[in-house]
Amino acid sequence: MSNLTELVQAHAQKQEILVPDCCNIGIVTRVLVFVNALVLVALLSRGSGWRVNLQEFVESSMLVESICLLSLFCLCGVRQLLLRQSAAAWMQRICCGTIPALVAFAVVYGLEQVDWFAYSFSRLNIGFISLLCFCIGIGLQHYFEMRTKAFSPALGEAKLQALQARIRPHFLFNSLNAVLSLIRTQPKKAETMLEDLADLFRVLMRDTRDITTLREEVFLCEQYLSIEKVRLGERLQVEWEFHKLSQIEMSELKIPALLLQPLLENAVHYGVEPSAAASLILVRLSRSLDKLEICVRNPLHRHARRPVGNHMALTNIRQRLKLLYDIEAQLRAGEEDQDFVVNLIIPAKT
Repeated sequence: MSNLTELVQAHAQKQEILVPDCCNIGIVTRVLVFVNALVLVALLSRGSGWRVNLQEFVESSMLVESICLLSLFCLCGVRQLLLRQSAAAWMQRICCGTIPALVAFAVVYGLEQVDWFAYSFSRLNIGFISLLCFCIGIGLQHYFEMRTKAFSPALGEAKLQALQARIRPHFLFNSLNAVLSLIRTQPKKAETMLEDLADLFRVLMRDTRDITTLREEVFLCEQYLSIEKVRLGERLQVEWEFHKLSQIEMSELKIPALLLQPLLENAVHYGVEPSAAASLILVRLSRSLDKLEICVRNPLHRHARRPVGNHMALTNIRQRLKLLYDIEAQLRAGEEDQDFVVNLIIPAKT
């Protein structure tokens, strides 16, 4: 109990980073689309005609993109710094407005020394531009902060899913019954199974926002499958395939904790348990450039009840990926050749 209390306190004391992850492609795309749309609407509101306004938009795009990209680059560096050093929440929010304002001031001041820019933007007020960038930066920070909080219920539901669906009572009871049946005949195997159970439950109690390595996640899944193997026997067949992934890479690649395990649990629950014959679960892990691809394939039994649990787990995982990676991650699931197949693509980050 004391260890659990210390874990909860550690998570509570963990610093909340309010600066958006400006290294994320999804956030960069949203910022560029919003700012450019705002500039275009402002130009169209002048009523000079859409052709003239479009030409002005093209001319001003160099200035707009320069300020946006430089600001995003600086904020990306600030966020990396906040991962190592703490800062008050109000300082982080002010920083999100101050950096774009300073970048805008520096860019406009530097370009004003160029004759063609001074001629094309003769009425440009450097103070107003800096103030406008400050307000836009504060507004976008608030949007991304609210967006993160909007996904917080999904994280809470994912944690609840870890306790209710992943640690299902029947799984616990069946595992303990399997241990009891082995205590007299195979005490060493029963002891090993209890150790696997303890390790599994310790990891499943972690926050689903935690990041782990691919190797640790695979090891956790192997422990889970070894427990289910005692219960299901030869009916459970698992085949692992690794493509372009060395042991060193698996130790370096970072993925969200409890990403692969619930997919395997669903595969066992809906692909192996309903069948009296041996059923094969295929897990394929591969790396393609800067992407990590995960594929889980299990038999689909038509006579079994509708796999609602599959969709619940997939929904939780999809929401977690949307929060952690935005548009950089993809999750597809469906029927393929009498199998249920889940394809997952996430950034291969170290």
